[in-house]
Amino acid sequence: MEPVVQQDRTGCAIASVAAILGKSYDEVKSVARSIGLFPEDKALWTQTSPVRKLLAQAGAQAGPDELPFTSWEDLPDLALLSIKWKIQGESPAWHWVVFVRNGTSACVLDPKKGLRTNTRRDFGRMRPKWYIPVTVGSSGRKEKTIPPESFLPKD
Repeated sequence: MEPVVQQDRTGCAIASVAAILGKSYDEVKSVARSIGLFPEDKALWTQTSPVRKLLAQAGAQAGPDELPFTSWEDLPDLALLSIKWKIQGESPAWHWVVFVRNGTSACVLDPKKGLRTNTRRDFGRMRPKWYIPVTVGSSGRKEKTIPPESFLPKD
């Protein structure tokens, strides 16, 4: 799995979904537009339903709940994480990133433009608030097997 850099200032959800699906930012942005979601839509970083809808439309499934982050070890092998969580105005807001694990190796794919590397292993610096488990499926019914080597970016 490779990181995808957001092309819009507010496109972290689109880039995170693109990374999960192995698609380009523009491909997922096109899918998002087709279902009425746009990078500048505040709901993409203040609500979870739009990213769940985008994942489902593009061929993956998000777990039904936002689960509190307890530790990196307790995360599933593939998850969307909310980091940089804050109250903005009267609403919560966050930055979406993707957590991936293959055996004992793990990393976070951070779509933020301008990072030295979008593959992060500085776990102590990130402060996740909660996460959503993600399953990549062929039809939404049966889980597709993903080769373990695809979970780690090529450095």
